[in-house]
Amino acid sequence: MTATYTFDIFATLDGFASYDAPGDWGGYWGKQGPEFLDRRLQLYGEQQRLVLGATTYRQMSEILGSDASALDPVNARMLSLPTTVVSTTLDAPLSWPNATLAPGDAVETVTRLKQESDVPLRSNGSLSLNRSLLAAGLVDRLQLTIFPVITGQTGAEPVFADAPDLDLELLESRTLDGNIQELIYKPTLHT
Repeated sequence: MTATYTFDIFATLDGFASYDAPGDWGGYWGKQGPEFLDRRLQLYGEQQRLVLGATTYRQMSEILGSDASALDPVNARMLSLPTTVVSTTLDAPLSWPNATLAPGDAVETVTRLKQESDVPLRSNGSLSLNRSLLAAGLVDRLQLTIFPVITGQTGAEPVFADAPDLDLELLESRTLDGNIQELIYKPTLHT
């Protein structure tokens, strides 16, 4: 049996994963509410393995540290999950308690993980990693959470820049806190 791989990404309405501006909009552009936070805790409460690229791992390690007891429930749960970090630039040991380094090629690593894992795989962020996995046809679910903001002047990291052309089949959708959209798609390479 092959494990399901989900590319889980947050974006603004205009498609940016982050922003580059003075000040701080907060971790979710300041738009998170109780339904969104409950949904995230539910998602990370399930048995799964995280798969992260080096940049996302570095950013999350800097923000979260390695002590789950000092974090909110969502980030504490994320930190406690078994995690594979795909990188040719990091060195072991990694600071997260359940993280292992996979120094090889991302496509080969995820292909192997999908064949060997008894639990689903989920990647949060990790744009370049997931673009390469989309191009290789290894992403089974694209979970796109759209926050009600436009960052046309300050948007950074366009989520799908240089991604392959994809056809998307909508599998699920929900509205959280009245204005955050969660869309789950099955992507297939457009031919």
